[in-house]
Amino acid sequence: MNKSELITELSETTGMQRQVAEAVVKEIFQAMTESLVNDEGIEIRGFGSFSVRRYGSYIGRNPKSGEKIKVQPKKLPFFKVGKELKERVMNGAEKS
Repeated sequence: MNKSELITELSETTGMQRQVAEAVVKEIFQAMTESLVNDEGIEIRGFGSFSVRRYGSYIGRNPKSGEKIKVQPKKLPFFKVGKELKERVMNGAEKS
């Protein structure tokens, strides 16, 4: 499912206008993005949690030339699946 399909699904299941559903989805994503930018975690019970992980610098290798390069420290978003979602996905996979 992509963002457009999510907006359509929200619009159809709630009966709200598509423009309103689009604004709701955009606002939720904006709020989530701002939280992660500010190093705040996001927890959605039954679904999972989003956090920011910090990675230190290290010496890597350019795959093309084999040259050693220093990779700078970085922060990346990380998602950890919740127990309920994990179980639902597992049970759905067993039925197939």
